[in-house]
Amino acid sequence: MNEKVHEFRNYREEMNRRLLEADNKVIKRIFNLDTNAYTDGALSAKVKEMLGLATSMVLRCDDCIKYHLEKCKEHGVSTEELMEIFAVANLVGGTIVIPHTRRAVEYWDLL
Repeated sequence: MNEKVHEFRNYREEMNRRLLEADNKVIKRIFNLDTNAYTDGALSAKVKEMLGLATSMVLRCDDCIKYHLEKCKEHGVSTEELMEIFAVANLVGGTIVIPHTRRAVEYWDLL
């Protein structure tokens, strides 16, 4: 596994653990909602991850982008599909999303 990918995964896991250890009811419920929102329903988990990626790009959250890129990879999203997600995110979000798209392509290549 690429060192940058490993570093991101470890950091995310450790910080999530620390947040959940605080035993704050609201934070725990937010984590639960987040987990359950991306399960299969009327939309497949794959489509939901693709939506999560597009919206994270528009919101310009690099951590969220990396997370959803990993999930998209797990769900078998192709590079061609990924480029269409990027196109929609850049159309909706504007050119301010381009730097995030560059970093997303870099991370996708590492995966």
